[in-house]
Amino acid sequence: MDPEKLLFAETHEWTHIDDGAGGKVATVGISAFAVEQLTDIVYLELPAVGAEFNSGDEVGQIESVKAVSPLYAPVNGKVIEVNESLPESLDSLSADPYGQAWIYKLSVSDESALASLMNYPAYQRQCGEAS
Repeated sequence: MDPEKLLFAETHEWTHIDDGAGGKVATVGISAFAVEQLTDIVYLELPAVGAEFNSGDEVGQIESVKAVSPLYAPVNGKVIEVNESLPESLDSLSADPYGQAWIYKLSVSDESALASLMNYPAYQRQCGEAS
């Protein structure tokens, strides 16, 4: 996916919104910036399919040799799919954070949280300020 067409949370999750048969579907991953900051990633906890989250809820964790960081839901919804191969191929987070390394998909239950997400230029500014 083209990062310039994604939405980003302040907590470094990216979101791609598609129109599905039953409504909007959010594909969620973590940004290249977050992967770079974490460095050597050693563990990823995926959310459970069927679990429901509100925007800002912790859905799982990602662990590197430096730290354990929570993963957050960028929008309200129900987990409909997880990238089951990702915990076994963590190197894809570095190689393709906006493609093969998507983490989970949510059936969006409330679109209002989309308004709080940043577009790519705004996210790049945030990352620049954090560096």
